[in-house]
Amino acid sequence: MYMQMMYIHTEMSAPKQPRKTLRNDARTLVETCAGLHSRLAARRITQFLDRELEGVGLTLAQLGLMAQVAVIADDTLGALAKSAGLEQSTLSRNLRGLQGDGLIEVAMVENDLRRRAVWLTETGARRLEKAIPVWRKAHAKLARRLSPLLARRLAQESETLLRD
Repeated sequence: MYMQMMYIHTEMSAPKQPRKTLRNDARTLVETCAGLHSRLAARRITQFLDRELEGVGLTLAQLGLMAQVAVIADDTLGALAKSAGLEQSTLSRNLRGLQGDGLIEVAMVENDLRRRAVWLTETGARRLEKAIPVWRKAHAKLARRLSPLLARRLAQESETLLRD
């Protein structure tokens, strides 16, 4: 009888496992998914920086593309797409607005008409030059709340996922 009572006591004190349900599984996914959390963080950071950049008439995405255009050694769309981590079709769509605003030019490469090159216009260079100090101030404000090294490390370490 004592052994039987001890078994019941042990059984009653064991932590209960949550019942397997769609709601519990979805809750676990929402609470633990690195992809969802990184996307949420990226959206929040982007929204913050977009608000800070409103005065220069560029979004963070536009500013980032213009900066990459300014520094990339290979000015082809393929190289820019790879550097930006975008599909070429997405990159082209994003560049259309900058091109429409006269901030960049896109043209066929003379020796290979299948390839296109991109560069900043004079207006684009001036806009980028005007935006960088605003970005610096915004980035410093962001850095007081969130480590820029954390975001860079996440981006760098996530590159290993491209190899799988």
